[in-house]
Amino acid sequence: MNEFENVSIESIAENTAVLDVREDYEWEAGHIDGAIHIPMEQIPARLDELDPDTDLHVICRTGGRSQRVAQWLVANGYTAVNVNGGMGAWLEAAKPMVSDTDQPPTVL
Repeated sequence: MNEFENVSIESIAENTAVLDVREDYEWEAGHIDGAIHIPMEQIPARLDELDPDTDLHVICRTGGRSQRVAQWLVANGYTAVNVNGGMGAWLEAAKPMVSDTDQPPTVL
């Protein structure tokens, strides 16, 4: 995975490192259990929280923000791929999610 690439949600296995770049309110409504959460605009300042030796699957709501972040990470020496369709596709596929609210997990 030396070049930037896009992958489907099916590529996310239980042990996959997922970086969710959505805003806090989106994350709180529903996210992949075990994912790393760093909103897109905070990535440069919080880069030290990411392991450059880990293959990151970057996800957002539909794939736009995550594509930009994955491209930026690859340009800065990280191994990252964009997850096509984002959390919207994850929800449509009825994949498991958790929320930080009293409501069932959803994608905003």
